[in-house]
Parts: sequence; structure tokens; C-alpha cells
Amino acid sequence: MAEQEKPLLIKRYASRRLYNTETSDYVTLEDIAGFIRDGREVQIMDLKTGDDLTRQYLLQIIAEHESRGENVLPVTVLNDLVRSYMVPGGGVMPQFLQASFDMLRDSQEKMVEKMTAMNSAMNPMAQMPGFEALKAQQEAFLKAMTGGFSGGWPGSTGGASGARDGGEEGEDLDSIKKQLAELQDKLSKLS
Repeated sequence: MAEQEKPLLIKRYASRRLYNTETSDYVTLEDIAGFIRDGREVQIMDLKTGDDLTRQYLLQIIAEHESRGENVLPVTVLNDLVRSYMVPGGGVMPQFLQASFDMLRDSQEKMVEKMTAMNSAMNPMAQMPGFEALKAQQEAFLKAMTGGFSGGWPGSTGGASGARDGGEEGEDLDSIKKQLAELQDKLSKLS
């Protein structure tokens, strides 16, 4: 289990080939995307320089999926991301995204807990033929809808933080947090 807690180390050779240090074989970007979908954190390091290339490769994976028509990010979100790079210090976008994904992950965990409770042996539906297959389909659907998020972003410190200066930016962040909390309440009432 301790093996799953530390990131999977992928080394990039000068030839740009990616090497999985755990299985001692070469991997592709699609393999790395699969590791992440399965809940595994990855760290990609340049063998020669020791530079951490994780962000670069994660962005490349997203770009490749988007270019194949697997559009997850609406154009408006992409525009907002580009704008956030133009704001000194990145604005509130990184904290907002972190808070959003934290809320999504919490909602996913709560939904899985409720499904598990609903699927217990005491539930008469659990005795129906094919119920286990339905349960597996539900879990696969949830994993697909949430992208398999099981941890924070690589390099994250565990959640959104307030603004540095406590001024207008801090008020915006507080407003966003309030809106997220209201959405969370609405989601919990729906389920």
C-alpha cells in the first residue's frame, strides 16, 4: 500500500522516450493517462537534468485528448485559463479550480458511500439478479464522470487558500467559496 502513496516515477530519456521505473519498460502518454485515471499520481523527471516535467506532460495529455474531440473543457473555461496567465500572480483561478475539484472529489466520495450503503446486504435490491453488474456500471460511470480523481493536483498543498493581501481578490475568493458551498448543498439535497 505504501507503494501506491508515492508518485509513480517516469523518467524521460534524451530520446524523449518515457520510462516507467516500477515496471522497467517504456510507456506512452496514453499509458500515463491510464495510470492517472486509475488514481495513481505520477512524476515525470528528465533523466539528464533532473527537471520536473510533470506539468508539461499533463498539459500535453489534456491537449491531445481535446484535439481528438474528447472536449472536457468548454472554450469559455479555456479562455479564462489563458486570461488567468495574464493576471499578475495568476489571479484567483488556481484557487478556484482547486476548490472546485476538491468539492467534486468530496461529492464523489459521498455518492460512493451512499451507493455502498444502498447496496448493502440488507437492501432487498441487492438480492436481484444482475445487481452486482449494475453496481459495477454505476461505479464505472462515476469514475468516468469525475475523471477518476482520487487525490489533489500534483504539487497541491491540499485545498484553496485565501488571497495574499486580503483585499478585493480575497473578497472575490470568499464569494466564490460561498457559491461553491451553496452548490454543494444543492448537490447533496439532490442525492
